[in-house]
Amino acid sequence: MTKRRLFLVAASAIVLSAVVFGAARARDVPKVATGFVASVVCAETFVSGLDPQRVFTETTDAMPGTWLITWAMETKVDATAKDVTVTLLGMGRSHAVYRDGLGCHLDHGDGIDLSPPAKEAPQPMILPEIGPSSVVVPTTPALAAALDRAFAEPAEPPFKRTHAIVVVKDGRIIAERYADGVGIDTPLLGFSATKSVISALTGVLVRQGKLALHAPAPVAAWQDANDPRRVITVDQLLRHTAGLALGSSLQATLLSALEPINRMKFAESDMAAFAETMPLETAPGTAWNYHDGNYLILSQLLRNASGGTPADVLRFAHHELFDPLGIRHVTLEFDAAGTPEGSSQMLASARDWARFGLLYLNDGVVGGRRILPEGWVDYSATPTPNAFVGIGAGFWTNRDNSFGARHRIEHGWPRDAFFAKGTLGQYVIVIPSERLVIARFGRTVNFPLDVDGVSELVRDVVAATKGTKVAGRE
Repeated sequence: MTKRRLFLVAASAIVLSAVVFGAARARDVPKVATGFVASVVCAETFVSGLDPQRVFTETTDAMPGTWLITWAMETKVDATAKDVTVTLLGMGRSHAVYRDGLGCHLDHGDGIDLSPPAKEAPQPMILPEIGPSSVVVPTTPALAAALDRAFAEPAEPPFKRTHAIVVVKDGRIIAERYADGVGIDTPLLGFSATKSVISALTGVLVRQGKLALHAPAPVAAWQDANDPRRVITVDQLLRHTAGLALGSSLQATLLSALEPINRMKFAESDMAAFAETMPLETAPGTAWNYHDGNYLILSQLLRNASGGTPADVLRFAHHELFDPLGIRHVTLEFDAAGTPEGSSQMLASARDWARFGLLYLNDGVVGGRRILPEGWVDYSATPTPNAFVGIGAGFWTNRDNSFGARHRIEHGWPRDAFFAKGTLGQYVIVIPSERLVIARFGRTVNFPLDVDGVSELVRDVVAATKGTKVAGRE
């Protein structure tokens, strides 16, 4: 296909979307597409240290339909200024900027300057060390075979592109492996696994009495007595039952660029403020609809409760969660208004993500210190009614009869498993009955189901470790 014909294909796709979905929404497509690419390439270049061309190729290959426009994207990475600029056919331009300690944010030209926070000495780690400073070779041939299968690529796409796997049993790493260019300390983008971290920090605020789970969320924009949104609770935001009309965040395709939720993420400086302007689509608490706006609003509540600035948020997150768990290679990113981008933008090493999973394996207690409220782990894994994917409050779960839970159980997952999940193949899986945490990160297409090989990985690891106990750990 010639370049002219490709140009016509891309332009036709945007025109067709205008006819089907309306000109206003179609106009967002170039900005959303370039914003997503700029955000991911910036984060994984300047935080993760990965090759930007690799990041671009692996990410766009994992998103069906993006070939219609990605050929026409121009991506410029400035290693000196530490920024990324992406343009598309002259119709969209996005600029992502790196700031030390804050990662990357999309700069929409509104003059907001996010100053790097002062570096502080970490609090003592109270989680027992989970592994040595070197990569842990699988402790049995069965575990080695499990990782071999998890990293093996099919002859034809879709490819798995597994980047990292860490398997923890009884609090110790018993197997791990990394792709070329990725190592023990490489921060990996969690995408929506970030929501589980925001859920945990919300739990800390509940424990401290700064938020009430079943009371109306203290959102300033909803306080008018006649505003029907003023009854939305923290629980409903955590469970995606708040009812705001923002579309869905379940897909990672070209068409998903038409959802208003993605205008929020890639064209708005203050994401939470945009989400808070949305009317109700359904009455709060009556319907389930997964979208990132709920967790951007929770992130704003976190910012307000912790002091109001990015530095305050980071101080709170490190003191209350990251430092006790020994999570050292972590970057929580912010939007241009200084609110944590808690729907999708936390990076941490695979070992650090596994440490986060151990907090939930151990009922929210670390080294005898209660981090999460009593009962919070069970609450997080308790299914949300009518959530067909099987999801609780910040974690996906197998504890109900939803389509998602049935599918996973039929493919070898234990019934009691629950997990943090990010698009394109990010998982932190907690299996209490087996005393297991499995962290898997990569860049894999979402559909067809199980193309990432995670169900096979879970089956293999459970079978390989059944009835075993790691020496020196109770």
